[in-house]
Amino acid sequence: MALLVSENIKIAVESIKANKLRAYITMLIIFLGITALVGISSAIDAMRGSINSNFTSMGANSFTIRNRETTLRIGRRGKKSKKYEAITYKEALRFKNEFAFPVTTAVSTMANFAAVMKYASEKTNPNIQLFGGDENYLATSGYELEKGRNFSPQEITSGAHVVIIGKDVEFDLFKGKQRALDKTITIVGGGHYKVIGVLKSKGNSMGFGGDKVGIIPLTNARQYFGKPDMSFTISVLADNPSIYNLAINEATGVFRKVRKLPLGLEDDFEITRADSLANMLIDLTSKLSAAAMAIGIITLLGASIGLMNIMLVSVTERTREIGIRKALGATQQTIKAQFLIESIVICVMGGIFGILMGIVAANLISFQLSSDFFMPWTWIIVGFVVCIVVGLVSGYIPARRASKLDPIESLRFE
Repeated sequence: MALLVSENIKIAVESIKANKLRAYITMLIIFLGITALVGISSAIDAMRGSINSNFTSMGANSFTIRNRETTLRIGRRGKKSKKYEAITYKEALRFKNEFAFPVTTAVSTMANFAAVMKYASEKTNPNIQLFGGDENYLATSGYELEKGRNFSPQEITSGAHVVIIGKDVEFDLFKGKQRALDKTITIVGGGHYKVIGVLKSKGNSMGFGGDKVGIIPLTNARQYFGKPDMSFTISVLADNPSIYNLAINEATGVFRKVRKLPLGLEDDFEITRADSLANMLIDLTSKLSAAAMAIGIITLLGASIGLMNIMLVSVTERTREIGIRKALGATQQTIKAQFLIESIVICVMGGIFGILMGIVAANLISFQLSSDFFMPWTWIIVGFVVCIVVGLVSGYIPARRASKLDPIESLRFE
């Protein structure tokens, strides 16, 4: 049996060599289809992994309370927007003090969305996100210190001019030539700040500029970057995952009390779970994955039709050869196996290159997302199986026709 398969593969390769142009065009179509199927699907898997790792690092058991967005209502008198009041510092602080639950609670604010930092002759681009945070901000936001220390309670209370910077900021200002800790930098609009910590790199995956960041004490942010409509964010990290949902319900009640909302009135704030955005993005990638599979299947359908046409032409061209093989004792099953194997060989040869290109494409995207090299074994196996299935489907009708040919009529064929 193995010898028969080996012999049929050799015949298939010789046939491909004899009809290079037609075979290569079919292989190219299969190559494109498998590349689309393996490459895009693997890239989407990499995106999912990146989303999960990024949001897990933010604290899987955390949630945030922030100001509710302005809404647009349409009534009898036309369009009318409803603006919700910003969460004030006093409200955030009161919630932190009154929320008696085994959780870690932090209060923060966006001090400047496009800050500029300077040191000596070096300065950053105006794309540094400057946050004001308290002593718990690092724990609830998912940041970790690589060097240095966190804010002390005294620094938070006094609004000291100290700052914790991200890796990109450290590189832009110190170029890896100097030690950032204990150096004094300038934040435009706020004055001079002493660097007390450098954050571990979070990467810029999925569009999040996690390393272009600076964190200063919350009281300092209020003093030097405060605005009349400044809103504060409350971040809560549940110490025990089992109390996560209970903590959210309790936090809703406590903050409604802080905001003095009467019964029956809707919440004028939003509570966002750490995993809600991740789930939304993962749902989106599922739709992209379905679209990628549709593209791959349509391309492979075209390749299947093209391959079937090539195999039918091959049967016609090799009618005399089939007659000779039957005259020498070849059975219908042998002839059918020959043409099926030839069809599968063409598909597999095109599919192998498609799988390799798909792996390369997926890992290029993975590197852009700051992820490690990976082998999408699932999609590699799927790619091979699809190639074999396409080969069988495309080759069955031509193989069956070849096996049914009359040997006497085949020998007379010119």
